[in-house]
Amino acid sequence: MDEVLLTTGQAAEELGCAVTTFRRLIHAGVLPGLSRRGVRVMVPLEVVQTLRDRVAAPLEHLKAREVGVLRADVAKPVKEHGRQWLGFSASLPPEDLLKALRGWWRCDAASIAAGGVLPVTLSGYVVAVLTGLKHWEKDSRGRHGFPEAALAGYITDLARPVKEVTAPKAADRGLADLLLGTRLTSHAGGTIAYVTTQTTPA
Repeated sequence: MDEVLLTTGQAAEELGCAVTTFRRLIHAGVLPGLSRRGVRVMVPLEVVQTLRDRVAAPLEHLKAREVGVLRADVAKPVKEHGRQWLGFSASLPPEDLLKALRGWWRCDAASIAAGGVLPVTLSGYVVAVLTGLKHWEKDSRGRHGFPEAALAGYITDLARPVKEVTAPKAADRGLADLLLGTRLTSHAGGTIAYVTTQTTPA
């Protein structure tokens, strides 16, 4: 039986999102089995159905009442001191990916630190997890960075999903495994959103 393929428009409709939102997943390199028909990118129906049925992030297992969410875009080259990329791409080496995700943002730094973990989402799916957020710096633009942030893990294939868990600490590895590949909806006018975990702090 031939594999059923969808256009990006059909895939977006199946997921209930904008075409531009779905295309971010394609450009970030996290969807397997893509093919081309002329200028069209075709996506296996099975991959789209897997994303559609993906469970929500189990935030109730986190200790904090609220956590920040970094709403990333696809990685783009930048000319900044200390990094060459800004955003997420599955093809970036872990050290470059950490630099690409580590700030600087307008945010409530104390709230992010209190949350203890920063899920990174792309098009509503957790594609990376940052930990090591206890300390922060503020620049002249009023933006915050977390110099000790660590990449606990990231996704290379969102459909299965395939998780690259890179944290040295067992607790951080557990957080990465818990959150990576899940669906996490957040709403914000900026890069950082805040979501309630509906738990009481331990």
